[in-house]
Amino acid sequence: MKHVLVTGGAGFIGSHLTEALLGRGDRVTVVDDESTGDPANLAGVGGHPRLCYQKGSVADGELVRSLLAQADEVYHLAAAVGVQLIATSPIHTIETNIYPTELILRELDRRREATGRSATFFLASTSEVYGKNPKPQWSEDDDLVIGPTCRPRWSYGTSKAIDEFLALAYHRERGLPVVVGRFFNVVGPRQSGAYGMVLPRLVEAALAGGPLTVHDDGRQERCFAHVADVAAAVVGLMECPKAVGGVFNIGSDEPISILDLARRVIAAVGNEELAIEFTSYAEAYSSDFEDCRRRVPDLARIRRLIGFRPRYSLDEVIREVVASRRK
Repeated sequence: MKHVLVTGGAGFIGSHLTEALLGRGDRVTVVDDESTGDPANLAGVGGHPRLCYQKGSVADGELVRSLLAQADEVYHLAAAVGVQLIATSPIHTIETNIYPTELILRELDRRREATGRSATFFLASTSEVYGKNPKPQWSEDDDLVIGPTCRPRWSYGTSKAIDEFLALAYHRERGLPVVVGRFFNVVGPRQSGAYGMVLPRLVEAALAGGPLTVHDDGRQERCFAHVADVAAAVVGLMECPKAVGGVFNIGSDEPISILDLARRVIAAVGNEELAIEFTSYAEAYSSDFEDCRRRVPDLARIRRLIGFRPRYSLDEVIREVVASRRK
């Protein structure tokens, strides 16, 4: 039985990952400050004999040290999330993403030196690190093309890139076993639209009678992966010794425009009379907001290593999100 720590484990992705780890037979400790996570996300495993829940911040050094004492694996998902939060609170974004990552890595290194025991560290990173790279499909060794520092939109991707540099540096210089996963638009039940996540926001609008709001012209393209597929990929990477020291795209590689996504949501709800409205990025976020037109991962590396292929189609994901919202 492994002792596993999941930071941000009451969040959308974290709660699904926690369930997967409990299903594997692990003893799981979840820590979450509940700023964007919700303990209700863990209701399905509430009272589980191998689950320990701790409300707290991974910026708390004493708490981090106590939580890491027995950990065999650490899944670091605690971070600032959502384009709305990132656009309005860049200081919070930068501090939340960088300092706790450095704190956890430093404590893991201290524990390794003191006891000789290493814990494998998974860093949940993001497709945002690619910035606005113009390639039609992004692979893990591509250049990061970040926008100007005067536009807070890019603070998230930059801070997560710093996290990656830190984690990989601890692997190279200190020998810590580290795996980095870059998530691409993860969706599914429990995801909130409160922080700008596009699919739950569109579903909530459709179920409320519309209109569905689409930013810009709606032709920007994204790939959407079911959270269960993503959690399975994370577990698969952590079980594979060859993944250590690597960076991996995780998600779907089938793009769809946001306008077509809105149309599919309307079809899934079953009300073809619902209207779609367009709004500018300036109206939605700020006058200096930038976005990239296309975000598609190259999944060749993770496919070669663990045979990863998403099980859920986009229509299945949409139907599941609609059904969960109706409940």
